[in-house]
Amino acid sequence: MLAAYLFSKEGDFKFNLLKNIKQFSINSKTLNEKNYATDQEKIYKNWIPAQKEINQDHKLHIFKTHNALCSINGNKFTDKHNTAGAIYIVRDPRNLVLSIAHHYSLRFEEAYEFLINKKKIIFPLNSSVKNQNVEQVNDFNFLGDWSGHYQSWKNIKFAPILIIKYEDILKNEHKVFLSILNFLSKFIKITVDPKKIDNSIATTTFKKLSQMENENGFEEAVISQKTNKKLKFFNLGQGNDWKKLLDSKIRKKVEENFKKEMKELNYL
Repeated sequence: MLAAYLFSKEGDFKFNLLKNIKQFSINSKTLNEKNYATDQEKIYKNWIPAQKEINQDHKLHIFKTHNALCSINGNKFTDKHNTAGAIYIVRDPRNLVLSIAHHYSLRFEEAYEFLINKKKIIFPLNSSVKNQNVEQVNDFNFLGDWSGHYQSWKNIKFAPILIIKYEDILKNEHKVFLSILNFLSKFIKITVDPKKIDNSIATTTFKKLSQMENENGFEEAVISQKTNKKLKFFNLGQGNDWKKLLDSKIRKKVEENFKKEMKELNYL
């Protein structure tokens, strides 16, 4: 919705507009200036240097990330000098089990283990390169577990944050999207255009996105390790319902493990 609203004239969404809101990556000349013990050390030691380089033009840049607001060996993911604000989207972990299971071709138990892993790291698509016939990692996202990830951003001290529940987007897209635009208006000049908002929402429905993927593919779809075929990214939409699909044993484990945060967010 944001890509459609901010980067098209009428709010008509196309997949290529997503290139205007890229996933943050340490794409910086600083990478070549030192020898690093590991690929991962190279990445987390360059989180801040890469952001400093991006911010040299003194313009506002909008990025997406899966990273927790973490610190690894004293190296922070970001800080007050490089991040003006954050919009955080949180989702019911019971539905996340279903999504993760599909996205990574995992069993529900494996997807649950993914969510509770306090040291969980994921590697984005195209996150490795070959250098002298050696596979090297050039990007990763540190997730940690679901509750730790949520708490890390919720408790950000150095910048304002807007926390959005994924489920609220489904219930009232207009209300949530307007809250996002109002939040962004603190940092950039935004004209609130009701017709453009309507169009941004209408052209990004699950049905429309799924149809676009069927016709043109979607670059964030991953290849199944089991079948070696691309898995559909826009898979179930609102049909992804833990009440109907999730095993009761896994549901109980999720609710016990994340009880505090789930109650806080009214998931329980």
